[in-house]
Amino acid sequence: IISADPECVHKIDKLFGKVLLPFALFEALIVWEPHLSATILVFLICVTIIFVGGLDRKIVIGCLIAATVAVALFLLFGASYWQERIDIWLNPYLDPTGASYQTLQSLRAIGSGGLLGVGLGESTQKYLWLPEPHNDFIFSVVCEELGFVGGFAVLALFVALVWRGFTIAMKCKNKYNALLVVGLISQVGYQALLNAAVATNAVPNTGISMPFFSYGGTSLFMLLAQMGVLLSASRTSKVKKL
Repeated sequence: IISADPECVHKIDKLFGKVLLPFALFEALIVWEPHLSATILVFLICVTIIFVGGLDRKIVIGCLIAATVAVALFLLFGASYWQERIDIWLNPYLDPTGASYQTLQSLRAIGSGGLLGVGLGESTQKYLWLPEPHNDFIFSVVCEELGFVGGFAVLALFVALVWRGFTIAMKCKNKYNALLVVGLISQVGYQALLNAAVATNAVPNTGISMPFFSYGGTSLFMLLAQMGVLLSASRTSKVKKL
């Protein structure tokens, strides 16, 4: 099909030279580090920008299939420690005092919160029990202290932020600003989703922080800078002000 469509071939050549080749190089460096969670995050952001940019869906699907095969090969032959994480994800009680310890403590913290939580600042799991409660597993502490209602409210705020970001992108006057906003807001949305998914054991354990919640001055500074770019883009867009 591709060989019979010269226009499609031209799109692929242009995409490979200007987008996919630099993207693949950066991804290779991140994998080499190794940092698989950042690799996944950067990949999702890039695919989102490519899709929103109007590329043919067949090419996007082809990229997703190729990436899936590459990740599968990486997990099978390049990262033996990830096999252990997948086994723990499927069975959290496989090694309760070792590799499964962090996941189990996270689930206990979330379960202890119940519907309304134990109270703000009253978490007990964050003291000596739950590893990285200030960073990768801050969502577990939020759920323990504020319960299901508080955890749902936090995720709802992220959904509202992402929705507002895409609204700004759709109303931007030029495509560059629109794609820039899509990339920035996608990073916040995907990162929050992955952090919550890891805390609830919906996906294998990966080290990724929760935007605006996890500890880290540099991270907060960069996120606030991103929000400044979004506000700047909204000033030149046709979106209605809240």
